Amino acid sequence: MTHGGANPPSDPAAGSRVVIASLGNEYRRDDGAGQIVAAAAADQLPEVHHVGPQVDPLDLLGRWDGADLAIVVDATGAAGTPGAVRVVELENRVESPGVTSTHGISLSGVLRLARAVGRAPGRVIVVGIEGEDFGKGPGLSPAVSAAVPFAVRKVVELIEEARKCA
Repeated sequence: MTHGGANPPSDPAAGSRVVIASLGNEYRRDDGAGQIVAAAAADQLPEVHHVGPQVDPLDLLGRWDGADLAIVVDATGAAGTPGAVRVVELENRVESPGVTSTHGISLSGVLRLARAVGRAPGRVIVVGIEGEDFGKGPGLSPAVSAAVPFAVRKVVELIEEARKCA
């Protein structure tokens, strides 16, 4: 698999289709964590459809269509403990007006749009890594770098668990 492109879609007859995507910019330090985690998880699960890094949640439209499960990995900036990994299922999540995003439209907003046009995945799970440094330049902060292996394991476990339940 190449990280710059996408794996070919899985054969729908072979079972559930799983998409792994990342949001962020590798040239904004910890904002690139999602790309590293998603690529490493996809390397361990070659049967998943890795749609590569996306800069904006709107870029997911057309890439996650028809998936049974979409795992989206992103760096977060909620002033929590740097390197903390959180898992959130977006199924019934409602955003409050005070929630902000570093992207033009929130992931929940894109999911609502995809549902409105009948193109949403069955489930969307976000694996977030709390970032510390979103300054210019490549490379992760030590706390986020140390969290990457745990986040990769979490993504792989979520996919394996979903497959057992399918």
